[in-house]
Amino acid sequence: MLGLALRRSSCIASTVPRRALAPATRSFASPPIGDLAERLMASKKATGKTFDEIADGLGWTNAYTCQLLLGQAQLKPASRAKFSAAVPGISAEDLDTLEVAPMRGFDDEILKEPNVYRTYEAITHYGNAIKLLINEKFGDGIMSAIDFYFTVGSTVGKQGERRVVLTFNGKFLPHIEQNAADNTAPSPEAK
Repeated sequence: MLGLALRRSSCIASTVPRRALAPATRSFASPPIGDLAERLMASKKATGKTFDEIADGLGWTNAYTCQLLLGQAQLKPASRAKFSAAVPGISAEDLDTLEVAPMRGFDDEILKEPNVYRTYEAITHYGNAIKLLINEKFGDGIMSAIDFYFTVGSTVGKQGERRVVLTFNGKFLPHIEQNAADNTAPSPEAK
């Protein structure tokens, strides 16, 4: 099932000319992200460790660790040795691939998966409230998804039920007033 969903995302690359992709950016087609993710997840499975156990050993969040093992995050060269030690079955070639900036994205089919859809539904249902609360607390701006941490945790509810805790931790980026004098790259048409 994982393989099918991951392979579908590699179809996108067939519509993008190779020469249009910067050499420092990994394309979906080279190697197919589904094949890479399949190998990475097989290496993770061989360790017998959970995402949390791998993340704790590396000092990373569980979501970043999972994204890396799905080929959706870049392995920084300084972390290569410790990552390779934590998940020793990953080939040198795949580690090299992980060090290149990934072509991040998702397959629209993932929204049909019930767990993903319910998360999406919750965010869209609370979207207006989230936006208004961020603006009230921080001003006009957005939460960064670049300077961003995400974790999946658990807690126990008042009736003893297991509950999912999703933590989004992103830097606030205020929208600016666009003063022409501050524009360091004005339009060529500017006089």
